Amino acid sequence: MRYHIVLRYVGIILLIDAAFLLISGIISFWQADSGFFPLVYTAIIAALFGVFPFIFVPSTEEISIKEGFTIVVLSWILSCLIGMVPYILWGGEFTLTNAWFESVSGFTTTGSSILTNIETLPDGLLFWRSTTQWIGGVGIIIFALSILPSMGKIGMTLYRSEISPLAAVNFKYQTRKTLRIIMTVYVGLTIAETVLLMFCGMDLFDAITHSFATVSTGGFSPKNLSVAHYGSIQIESIIIVFMILSGINFGLLFLTFSGKAKTLLKSTIFRTYLVMLFMGVVLVAINIHGTVYRGWGETIRHAAFQVISIGTSTGFASADSNIWPPFSQMLIIFFTLLCACSGSTAGGIKVDRVVLLWHAIKKRVTKVQHTHAIVKAKIEGFSIDDDVLEASLLYIILYVGIVFISGLIISFLGIDIMTAFSASAATMGNVGPGFGLVGSVSNFANIPELGKWILTGDMLLGRLEIFGLLLFFLLKFWK
Repeated sequence: MRYHIVLRYVGIILLIDAAFLLISGIISFWQADSGFFPLVYTAIIAALFGVFPFIFVPSTEEISIKEGFTIVVLSWILSCLIGMVPYILWGGEFTLTNAWFESVSGFTTTGSSILTNIETLPDGLLFWRSTTQWIGGVGIIIFALSILPSMGKIGMTLYRSEISPLAAVNFKYQTRKTLRIIMTVYVGLTIAETVLLMFCGMDLFDAITHSFATVSTGGFSPKNLSVAHYGSIQIESIIIVFMILSGINFGLLFLTFSGKAKTLLKSTIFRTYLVMLFMGVVLVAINIHGTVYRGWGETIRHAAFQVISIGTSTGFASADSNIWPPFSQMLIIFFTLLCACSGSTAGGIKVDRVVLLWHAIKKRVTKVQHTHAIVKAKIEGFSIDDDVLEASLLYIILYVGIVFISGLIISFLGIDIMTAFSASAATMGNVGPGFGLVGSVSNFANIPELGKWILTGDMLLGRLEIFGLLLFFLLKFWK
């Protein structure tokens, strides 16, 4: 392991963080708010830590897979550490634990918050809070590679260390072209949503921050009541559309926008994703009609927004789902675990793995019926290797196991079982809100400090898809 090389490329990530901190500081200066000095001081700190290894460590032609994993994990952890500094310097509700929680929640696009009054934050700090999601949504490393075209083979190694193996299957291009596709879709969706939200009455600041939160499927809103603050069907409808789009594999979206919509429609994953969201909305609407809302219009409006918000791991709120019937809450917990497609900005187990699980079950049933048959699982005519099936099944088991253990520990800290389990599932899936004390219009302020540290661990495990972070902490990895 060449640690100096690792520091060089982690330094590049810190320089990018410094640039966005400076932009947030400029907004604070323009608004003459109290966020200016915390943001600028942090930008200077990030720039100093980033620039020295970048200047004094020579570049190299290649890095190993081990070095790539180390760069990826350290970039996430150090970005979260830098991200918490302006919160601590500003003060308010931000203790050390709370600042770490808010920073990790932002960069991992979880959207869970410890803030009881978001609107007290200055605009510059609110913009930084939203920016952490936008950087984290596309992936810190992928963002860096997209603006640093000279990294060559190193870029390929880092890209493979960052992106989910399931997502990589859907990008049948060279690394550089794949990165251009991801960033084109990502930036394009952000700009389009910003314009449409402004057209519906949002000011520029709110439109940008909500677009950052939607396209990254992060869910941080600068308003205490989230999207419910606006009480606008038009705004909710636009956000619903962009939440659905942001939950689709970006490679498929790019092909669709390039005039190859048939590719999207032929995708088993995409069709499963849409059908599951549609069925979720229908079932929740039937369940809450008459018990929570009288009219069908209001019922469908809130059922669609809440289910799609959770089902894409965005976490915005248009209503208080804590008061919904148990059936609706259980369905929302199901979507909290599942979420959207690989190759999107969403978290969770992913629809792709659920489809693979279904094919693995069919394969096993066929083998039981026909013992000597040679059975191959197939999706869209392509055979799936047994290694891929095994990896997906192992991931699902490990994922659910981590959610259960985290929920168990948090319940031991004196938190009720619904809050403990839903908080664990929501943070592991990078979703945001749960139920109980951490409901859609509540926050995580009442979770004990140890619980907050456990939940931030869940956020990082979910964002790095478990194995990357676990590998980093294995002793054999460093030998």
